[in-house]
Amino acid sequence: MRAAAVIVTYNRRELLEQTLAGIEAQTTPPAHVVIIDNASTDATEEYLAQREFAFPTTVTRLPENTGGAGGFAAGTAAAYELGLDAMWLMDDDTVPQPEALEELVNGLERASDLLGYLPSFACSLVLWKDGTLCEMNTPEPTWDFARPIALGADFTLMKSCSFVSVLVTREAVHAVGLPSANFFIWYDDAEYTQRLSKYRPGIFLPSSKVNHLLPQNRGVNFGDVNDGNIWKFEYGVRNQIASARVFRSPTLAASLAENMVKQLTHSKVPWRLRIRLAKAAVKGITFRPQIEQPKTVR
Repeated sequence: MRAAAVIVTYNRRELLEQTLAGIEAQTTPPAHVVIIDNASTDATEEYLAQREFAFPTTVTRLPENTGGAGGFAAGTAAAYELGLDAMWLMDDDTVPQPEALEELVNGLERASDLLGYLPSFACSLVLWKDGTLCEMNTPEPTWDFARPIALGADFTLMKSCSFVSVLVTREAVHAVGLPSANFFIWYDDAEYTQRLSKYRPGIFLPSSKVNHLLPQNRGVNFGDVNDGNIWKFEYGVRNQIASARVFRSPTLAASLAENMVKQLTHSKVPWRLRIRLAKAAVKGITFRPQIEQPKTVR
């Protein structure tokens, strides 16, 4: 299985260096590296122009910042058009451990033999920088997640996961299209992997490990909303409501509402920001995810 590593970066040159070093230390190297620079305004452009790469590398600088969602749509499309078998998606603050890609590739091959079909994706165990579980990137299992375990497997079935180290198969991209570029940020990975899992379930391989270099190890919590980050939460709320409508899944909307109520009830988040979150949810009712198909292979 020939895989392309796809990295989306924006104004995090120092973290990007660590990501690239991790990729170049892989026991199973990627066949190609695709880097999407989301119109960075720091020294990222100069760094990428001068850097020597260990593997064939394509660097694309977008004319404007399209968010993580737009970046992953562009990166997945570019990797698909290279004719490779899979796309290994990750943020620019992800540092894969040396056997991360090897474990994903081998896991997909084992899963194909055991299950009789090739899963749509394989995701890694995401750890924080101190080696503990990264609370932001816990994958969501399917209802029958333990079915492979009963067959003697070392992996479980997944419904969704983050874009912090997920290997997506080419045939799955062909079947469901590219990530939704107009989500901009937040919930784009959950929507895409759920869309993939409706084609075929994904798998979770704890033997594949990466470190996510977040400033703090904390998941999404509406109690943390403030004037500086409200824009991210608005995108997340809008995108999850839109996904609930597209997937015809009232449980997605209900789980969002439950989290918002629980986390905001005893918080100090001002009412003016709570109202903005409510308006974002209303926007999600009519917002439509942009789903495009990849172009023909060059």
